[in-house]
Amino acid sequence: MLVSMNWLRDYVDISEEMDVKEIVEKFTMSGSKVETYKVLGEDIEGVVIGRIVDIKKHPSADKLLICLVDVKDELLQIITGATNVFVGAYVPVAKIGATLPNGIKIRKQKLRGEESFGMLCSAEELGIDEQYVSGESRGGIYILPELPLGMDAKAALGLDDVVIDFELTHNRSDCMSMVGMAREAVAVFDSQLRPPVIEVKEVDEAAAAYADVEIIADDLCSRYVARIVKNIKIGPSPMWMQQRLIKSGVRPINNIVDVTNYVMLELGQPLHAFDLEKVRGRKIIVRRAKKGETIETIDHRLRELDDSMLVIADAERPVAIAGVMGGLDTEITDDTKMILIESANFNGSSVRQTSRKLGLRSEASSRFERGIDPNLAMDAVNRAAQLIQEIGAGEVLKGTIDVYKKAVEPWNIAVRPQRINQLLGTELTAEYMISLLEKLGLKCAIKDGIIDVTVPTYRQDLKMEADIAEEIARLHGYDNIAESLLDRSTTRVGLKTYEQKLEDMTRDVMGACGLNEVITYSFVSPKVFDNILLTAEDPRRNAIVIANPLGEEYSVMRTTMLPSMLDVLSMNMNRQIEKAGAYEIGRVYLPKALPLKELPVEVRMLSIGMYGDGVDFYDIKGIVETYFNLCNIRAQFRAANDPTFHPGRSAEIFINGQKVGIIGEVHPDVAEIYHLNKRVYLGEINLNMVFKEANMAKTYRPLPKFPAVTRDLAIIVSDEVPVAEIEEVIHRSGGELVERVTLFDVYRGDPVPAGHKSVAFSIVFRSRERTLVDQEVNEVFDKIVEELNREFGARLR
Repeated sequence: MLVSMNWLRDYVDISEEMDVKEIVEKFTMSGSKVETYKVLGEDIEGVVIGRIVDIKKHPSADKLLICLVDVKDELLQIITGATNVFVGAYVPVAKIGATLPNGIKIRKQKLRGEESFGMLCSAEELGIDEQYVSGESRGGIYILPELPLGMDAKAALGLDDVVIDFELTHNRSDCMSMVGMAREAVAVFDSQLRPPVIEVKEVDEAAAAYADVEIIADDLCSRYVARIVKNIKIGPSPMWMQQRLIKSGVRPINNIVDVTNYVMLELGQPLHAFDLEKVRGRKIIVRRAKKGETIETIDHRLRELDDSMLVIADAERPVAIAGVMGGLDTEITDDTKMILIESANFNGSSVRQTSRKLGLRSEASSRFERGIDPNLAMDAVNRAAQLIQEIGAGEVLKGTIDVYKKAVEPWNIAVRPQRINQLLGTELTAEYMISLLEKLGLKCAIKDGIIDVTVPTYRQDLKMEADIAEEIARLHGYDNIAESLLDRSTTRVGLKTYEQKLEDMTRDVMGACGLNEVITYSFVSPKVFDNILLTAEDPRRNAIVIANPLGEEYSVMRTTMLPSMLDVLSMNMNRQIEKAGAYEIGRVYLPKALPLKELPVEVRMLSIGMYGDGVDFYDIKGIVETYFNLCNIRAQFRAANDPTFHPGRSAEIFINGQKVGIIGEVHPDVAEIYHLNKRVYLGEINLNMVFKEANMAKTYRPLPKFPAVTRDLAIIVSDEVPVAEIEEVIHRSGGELVERVTLFDVYRGDPVPAGHKSVAFSIVFRSRERTLVDQEVNEVFDKIVEELNREFGARLR
């Protein structure tokens, strides 16, 4: 936010004798961070306003002109190569001895035999960016409106000023205006606010007879105020207005557009002016766009809209994208005779999403995104009407058109002084706190030791007691809060909880397995549920909607971490990373009911993702098994039937009969949606459930004293029999003598019958008490084969 100190002083007294560094420091220490500041015109001296009274060609140079310039006290002969000069033009004149930015000093010169007693200046030579000046001045001499001859150009052009660039936090939408910053200055410099006096002189002709306003999408537009002005005279805006716009980074266009931009900068309410004679049916309708509807915006680009976008329409078509940009068909032109001024309050989330979708950002959209006080709309439209009337650009019709279904009222916050002092580590009195808050325009009353704070509607960032504590802290001065040691009675030595230790161990295991940790957003798009092919009935579709999202892609809270991991893997694959493995420990948010009436259940989850040559299902299964072994957990794997995963190449994970997760290969359709051209393997595990079963206690056992016996077992079973169930039967049948079971081969094809598969295991037998003999091993081995035959109809291969 660029703030001209000269303009700011219109609304609040700040001594001109105060050094700019002191001003900047006071603002910064009060919480209004200053990014930088610029002292305008500090290198300019000896430049005055002049008027060209005569022009003739240079006798010895075709491209030079000899100008006779009146600077009040003398006539100066000045030679220029600019082609935009003309007799009667008012121009900035650097007299002999004058200095310009970059250390340029003006001296008398002789050009091709003719003397030049000064220089006519361009805007750029005075430190003014040419993008902000009118077309006739670009690339040439700065052509000015009529100004007093001989006047110091710094004063005439507003260059005797300081412009401060404030870095405003997103929640301080009220500071996106000169009056908003003046409110801050009142508190910082202990002054009084002088808001602009708004008085509209109207003609005796009713505005309501010329237009009608209807809000259909009232969830996206809470208020719409319109003013009508007739007998419009298009022309340049006054020099003082142009100067203020330029110093605020806004290019002057014409008097009507400049007034709307001026009021936006002054009060913080974006405005838009329509050529009312081009509004069909003289009707303004605030509605959602129809899918596929188009509008050509004032930047001459045709934009396709969708039904999530809010538009301002007339009786037949959209005429503006609400809060973002106006349409070309109804823009102000030199032929405009009657205008409708819009001052509305649009939903910030809607404006942000539309702006992002269209790749179109404006000064208006940046303000709407932050949230604007709906009670500001009337003052803003009246201020615009007042300025148009005062500069002679039109006549204001009587009355306004105001659609405001549910008025927003100030709200109250109960503040406990004792609690404020606890939060801040101070010993401030309630009376002192009230004095600070009242400087900000907050009304306060104290009863029974509680301060009742009435918050004006423009302070939308103040919602709770802690917010008030922050206001008190910054006005009291953070540097005035004395350092103190923490009270021992309220502190204790920090120790990690059991869950935190398990989480650390989880990270250690995942890293040791070659996976990289990633962190993704907890906010996702509602489209991700379609992307991973969840059914309509899947409870994971019941996601919590964010009240004020950054955009549609961050509009709901995730109920599964799989889409986020798929995004990570897709990004890496598309950047030609041949092999990747990642994990994330995060939370998913499961509502107990929608709409949300109580806090959701937050579940800590582990997600795993990997791809690359040589990576298969057993790699991710091995990582999970390693992890469970270190948690001293015996997990079972059963065939999964999840739409996100490849059928037959995925498994659900169970602990003591409870499902805790899933691993497997990504379904080909999901892979296609995420532009994955290799096989990708994912896993998601509920860490809350795992941590309940985990046992971190270390059990030490001596190394085996007796040798192991290894036997291979190859059997033929139906394709439908999961390998995990076969392993479970082997362990159960073999009892304590079975130390380890490892699958090493799966085969389909001749001579194995169709619909069947051959699976081969390596079984390690060992006793901790004696050396096993062949007869013992054979008996156990035969029992395993018998049980496999009974359970699955398995036969030896």
